Amino acid sequence: MNTIPSLGLTALLLISGGAAASSFIGTTDALGNALVGTSDASTDATSSLRDDKLVLGARDDAASFVASQGQIRGVRLEAALEHIRRQHPNLQAGDLQLARAILGL
Repeated sequence: MNTIPSLGLTALLLISGGAAASSFIGTTDALGNALVGTSDASTDATSSLRDDKLVLGARDDAASFVASQGQIRGVRLEAALEHIRRQHPNLQAGDLQLARAILGL
């Protein structure tokens, strides 16, 4: 049995898994910062969405939405997405991106 191809495949899988995790974390951080950064100047940026009970209450629905690649849409997530879009009308993000950002808060 040749172990060199097996080792190469294992290394490739480890590298690609790390890249995917880094990409997810970078996207989540960027979206979270964008959401916080677009809050009204008169409010505390760190508490605008992180302390929003409607948005935080949608975390379980957001997790289901992300895990199902957008197939499972809970009522709390729908309310949070509508709320975020009303609060930040210039925000350019899809539902899946916003759900990931909610999970990152």
